[in-house]
Amino acid sequence: MNVASVTRLTPTRRRLAFALAEVLVSVALMAIVFVSLYAGMSSGFAVTKMARENLRATQIMLERLEGVRLYNWNQLCYSNMIPATFSTYYYPALTNASGKGISYQGTISVAAPDLNPSATYADRMRAITVTIYWTNDNGASPLVHRRRMTTYSARDGVQNYVYSN
Repeated sequence: MNVASVTRLTPTRRRLAFALAEVLVSVALMAIVFVSLYAGMSSGFAVTKMARENLRATQIMLERLEGVRLYNWNQLCYSNMIPATFSTYYYPALTNASGKGISYQGTISVAAPDLNPSATYADRMRAITVTIYWTNDNGASPLVHRRRMTTYSARDGVQNYVYSN
């Protein structure tokens, strides 16, 4: 007697299909990947925007301090040639309410330096401080940023070589 083993053949469609649990796990994994990718890209753009704003604030402060170097001692101490406040804009392609981009407000102060310990030449020196403020409009909670840069000028400093006082 010939006994043939009977093997049950599963249909091809059933063999190639995925179970519902496998599909749910793969969809959840893809959702996590896409959310992580979006979060990484948006935080990268935010960091780049903040670095650009900080760099522009530094450029504005440096521009103002380099301009102060051209004043002689009398113009620096006894005149109103240096504006106490100023305003400038950056990134004009940005269309916000003003149409000019990010607004930087600044102040310039010229004062006697606070030297510790005090020095005999302190009356012949001035501390020039430039402070910049700007608002990072990121929707619901705008952040106000501030940067400050200080330099010193002396009565017998570089301006005497420029202006022969």
